[in-house]
This record gives sequence, structure tokens and C-alpha cells, in this order.
Amino acid sequence: MTAMNDRVVIFDTTLRDGEQSPGATMTHDEKLEIAQLLDEMGVDVIEAGFPIASDGDFEAVRDISKNAKNAVICGLARANFKDIDRCWEAVRHAERPRIHTFIGTSPLHRAIPNLTMDEMADRIHETVTHARNLCDNVQWSPMDATRTEHDYLCRVVEIAIKAGATTINIPDTVGYTAPRESADLIRMLIERVPGADQIIFATHCHNDLGMATANSLAAVEAGARQIECTINGLGERAGNTALEEVVMALKVRHDIMPYTTGIDTTKIMNISRRVADVSGFQVQFNKAIVGKNAFAHESGIHQDGMLKNPENFEIMRPEDVGLSATNLVMGKHSGRAALRAKLHDLGYDLGDNQLKDVFVRFKALADRKKEVFDDDLIALMRDAGTEAADYLKVKFLRVICGTEAPQSADLTLTVDGTDHQVTANGDGPVDATFNAVKQIFPHSAHLKLFQVHAVTGGTDAQATVTVRLEEDGRIVTGQSADTDTVVASAKAYVAALNRLIVRRTKTGSDQKEISYKDAVS
Repeated sequence: MTAMNDRVVIFDTTLRDGEQSPGATMTHDEKLEIAQLLDEMGVDVIEAGFPIASDGDFEAVRDISKNAKNAVICGLARANFKDIDRCWEAVRHAERPRIHTFIGTSPLHRAIPNLTMDEMADRIHETVTHARNLCDNVQWSPMDATRTEHDYLCRVVEIAIKAGATTINIPDTVGYTAPRESADLIRMLIERVPGADQIIFATHCHNDLGMATANSLAAVEAGARQIECTINGLGERAGNTALEEVVMALKVRHDIMPYTTGIDTTKIMNISRRVADVSGFQVQFNKAIVGKNAFAHESGIHQDGMLKNPENFEIMRPEDVGLSATNLVMGKHSGRAALRAKLHDLGYDLGDNQLKDVFVRFKALADRKKEVFDDDLIALMRDAGTEAADYLKVKFLRVICGTEAPQSADLTLTVDGTDHQVTANGDGPVDATFNAVKQIFPHSAHLKLFQVHAVTGGTDAQATVTVRLEEDGRIVTGQSADTDTVVASAKAYVAALNRLIVRRTKTGSDQKEISYKDAVS
């Protein structure tokens, strides 16, 4: 079954492993939205979270399970009955539920629970059996498998298969493996483990050495038939295998990798942008497939070749991943129908009420900018509809800056519906603005990141500002775009504080009860 089937299962863990990136925590509604987009694009398995980690994780997995139309919904559980029972309680609402249980099997990870090889083997048998008694779709992972002794790895994989595991995942937890090793490991397990031909082997790779995609594809060529991945490669440290990379690699190089997936690739750009928005982790410009420059050509030789035949310098069409083939410029005279059509081309399908709100924002932007480009609209959509229920809102801001210090900011901040006004000084207009916010809304969060990117060219370009804050181990990210960089900075700072408020009040999900160091990474 493993070696002969050319269908590769796409297992997306953006909502579990991807969300482990410091600062990438998503709200409940954002998780449900991303899960719906994953379901619609044809992802086979959605790992929706780690149910026992917190009440917030449990509720997200439960609600995603109830809403899913097509995908298998999976929850993560450590190798104990309490975790597994809690996981089943969340995923049992899905039409196609899966329990994913794991334990670290390498010498380093065996030392964490202080189990001998035999004691761990017994634990694996007991917990996989318990999971299978609850659910007929069970995945088991030996964490840090790529640094586990081969004889012991074969032994515990065989135990998990005999106990009822239907998928065996082989994680490269620390991104240590090279492609040849990744392939050899899968091939060795298929050849040596009794019953290996009756289950699916999965590969889960991290990108610490920049080889996650290569390692995943090598594992597939060796017989793995499930790839674990995330949108934009989001994940701890250097991230996970990027869904868009493996899917497009299999599509573009089908001549040498004759494997198929069920992914509708035209939906890639839309979900990439949405994950970037809700996580606060913007995609690097030169990122494969979904980066801003992935289909850009500046060299004269390249531009000439593109005009003659796009295939000279492009191995796939922009339309294949959901990019609009044109960049029609919008302006203040553009109407609502034109805006709806343009947003549809960019992957946004809006209802009438949402379009009405976005159109007002678009007109305000067009009044300040002569031309509104695709990237301006994407930035506009990033901000659209995010302020309705916010506890803090920027109502008015005026700054005084220049060569004479100190710089100052006059700020009116709406706090839970009440306006508060203050003037504050600082070392520059942004510092003064942040000081003003802190005077109105005192907090102990530390600024960990302040980043400014121009959305488009020109002196009237929008600036996208990213702010990351940390308070008592909670890390939150806020973003905003505006033609005024200081205004964008204020709104991004306030957006981060709003996220922090949510995490403070939702005690079940603000501080993970389970350390993610214990999770499959």
C-alpha cells in the first residue's frame, strides 16, 4: 500500500505546529477561518491543534471538527490516556476524525520521561491501543525519529502498527537530516518492519538547515505517502516544510516525481496571504512560490525573454498559484463593481456588507494616493474589519518631529468606547507615539520587533508596520498599513495590545498548560 500508491496525502499543521512560532498565536475565529480555507483547497488532513494544551486549543479543535466538510480533522496527544481522551473528545465531532499521539524515542528524548527502552515500548503499545479503541484513524509519531537508533526505531514502529496505528509519521524534529538520509530512513523502515506495507508512512521535516522541502520529497520517492507541512513554511525556529513548495514541486516536476495531490493550487496565494495576516509573519520577498518577487523580473535580459515567451524564465504560470495575470491600477474614480472584480482576482470574495466597508476604506486611500495597486489592496484587506470589536482604537494622532528635540505626539485613544487624550514626548515620532499609548493604557509588554515595509513605490506609498510585544511569556504581533508611517505604527502597536488583552483574558489559551517542547516539532 505504501510503495505502490502514487497519491500523496497532504497533512497541514499550520494550526498546530505553525502556531508554535513565537508571536504567531491566532484567535479562535482566525483558526476556524484558516481551517475552512484549508478544507476548501483540498488539504487531506488538518491538524487543528493540541486539545489538552489549553481550553482555547480544545475549543478550536472541537469547532473545526464540527465545521469541516472534506478533510480529516486531527488532534495531537502525548503518550498518555488523559491526553488521548481529551483529544478524542475534541475530534470526535468530525465526520473523519484522527488521533495523533507521539513520544520522543531518541536517546535524548527518552531521558525526558526517564523511561528505559522496554518501558517506552510498553507505553507505546498501551497508548496506541487506547487511541485505536476510540478512533479507527490513528497516527503515531516517534519524536526525533531521525536521531533514534535504527534497530529501536524499527522495534517501536512495529509495536505501533500492531497496536493499530494506521499512519506512522517520521519526524525530523530538529531539521538535522539531509535528503539522502531522509529517503534511506523511510526505505529502511518499509523493508525491515513487518506490516509496513499495510500502513502509510508520513514525513515531517523542519527547515533548520534549509532542506525541509528536499527532505520531504526524498522521503516520498522512498515510499512515504503523507507530507506534513504548513502554509508559508510557518513553524518553530526556521519553520516546517512549506505546503506550497512541495505541492508545486510535485506538479511542476511530475516528469521525475510522478505523484499527485488533491490540492487546488489556484487557492495557494489567497491562503498564503491570509496566514501571513493572522500570524503576523509576512512572507519574505524572495520566498519560493508565494514571495512578492517569485514572478517578478527586473533584469533586461529576463524582461526581454519574458516578453518573447514567459516560459523562458518561468517554470509555472502565476495563475497556477492564484495570482492575477494583470495588475490593473485602481484610482479614486473606480467604482464598487471594479473593486469587487479586482478583489476577486486577488482571491477575496466579499459579501455586500463587507464590500461596502472596504469600499469606504478604498476611497479614503485613493484620495491620498494617485494610484492604488494590487499590493495596496492586499494591505487594505489586511486591515479591513479588524477594528470592530477592538478594546483599543486610535482615533486621532498628530506628531511634531524634526531636528529639534524632543519630538511629541498628541494622541486620542478610544479605550472600551471612551476617548482618552494625552501628549507625550519621545526620541522620535514613533517613540513619542508609543509613549502616549502607554500613558493611556499602562502595560509591562516589551517591544521585541518594530519593522516597516513599503507596500508599493513612490513617496505616497503605504507602509506596512509590524510590531511584536512580549509580556510574561506571551508573544503577540500586530500589523497595520497606512500612507502615514507613524499612523501605521500607532495602529500596529495598538493591534498588538488588543491581541495581548485577548490572551490575558482567555486564561485557557494565553499560557499553554503543556510545554510545546513536549510536542512533535
